[in-house]
Amino acid sequence: MFAGLNGWHLVIILAVILLLFGAAKLPALAKSMGQSARVFKGEMKAMKDDDAAAATDAATAASTQAPATTALPTAAPNVADTSAVNPPHDAGTQR
Repeated sequence: MFAGLNGWHLVIILAVILLLFGAAKLPALAKSMGQSARVFKGEMKAMKDDDAAAATDAATAASTQAPATTALPTAAPNVADTSAVNPPHDAGTQR
């Protein structure tokens, strides 16, 4: 990515940054970038530790889990003859 850059290119880039931000803001900008990088590294380490802990928890749970049982199929109720249970109700007739 930066293979084509030589020393003069870097000097020009630094001069443009100095003109854009000014000499007074450069230390604060560098400090802010350093703190952001430190926070980012800490979060990445925490995520890596969480993933490792989850993997060991999953391995422990898999080794202590009881063998799975297969469920037997159950017969479905016959719903074809429901006229005796629920007689048709006509909205026009009153009882």
